[in-house]
Amino acid sequence: MTQRVESPAARVLCPVVHMRLYWLAIALVAVPVFVCAQTDEIQVYDAAIAEQGKFNLMVHNNFTPDGRKTPAFPGGVESNGALVGVAEWAYGVTDWFEQGLYLPLYSFSKNDDATYNGLKLRWLFVKPHAAEQKFFYGVNFEFSVNQKQWDPRHFTSEVRPIIGWHLHPVDIIVNPIMDTSYTGGFKSLDFAPAVRVAYNLTPKWAGAIEEYADYGQFRQIYSATEQSHQIWAVMDHGGKFLNIETGIGFGLTAASDKVTLKLMLSRDLNKPTIHEAR
Repeated sequence: MTQRVESPAARVLCPVVHMRLYWLAIALVAVPVFVCAQTDEIQVYDAAIAEQGKFNLMVHNNFTPDGRKTPAFPGGVESNGALVGVAEWAYGVTDWFEQGLYLPLYSFSKNDDATYNGLKLRWLFVKPHAAEQKFFYGVNFEFSVNQKQWDPRHFTSEVRPIIGWHLHPVDIIVNPIMDTSYTGGFKSLDFAPAVRVAYNLTPKWAGAIEEYADYGQFRQIYSATEQSHQIWAVMDHGGKFLNIETGIGFGLTAASDKVTLKLMLSRDLNKPTIHEAR
């Protein structure tokens, strides 16, 4: 074996190269913490849950005809022209607890075609019979298992407090959402609140204005131009067979998709028993 002789210049350069590689590695790890992942669910939670013993299915579909043409992170799904959706399965365990599963989470995009993007588990705790209360509250926990094109972190979570008022005919609901990728502690939580103000036209029809934002991590809130803000016009209809929520959102900053459409369809899957029907 030939012995390699290291020159004096190499002995000087090697530590420099190693240090640069070290900081490059740190940067590659840190970058995903500061970028926004995709969104499959555009909804403000109102603390309503499936009745005890009932299974519910809600299908979310969001289409972005005019969105960001650069993925949120290298290799991510491009939002411009993308259809993103998920099937949300829910079961009413008690009158204050609902268990949920999001599966499959999918998208059709220009850069990745059709992709399976992962799944989520959900635990929703609420004040019982929230729809009948003037003041209501709850908290939702989600645990996500992500594919590489959906989020740079394989495991992420969401904590979604729910605070609201039914003022008849106006509803005011706030979801101060916090996302985590399990890095950096409390200050690394990403603050992405959602707000809804609705006017109930009839018991079955409501119109609403919603706002969805992403301010970045608590340790370093984004500048105004880097923040994501979308304002939405939304219409809800509660039917005997199917509940529908549809809307159109407009981006208010350069970091937001300019135009997004959403359609949510839901219904209970198991019919009531004879005793319940009476």
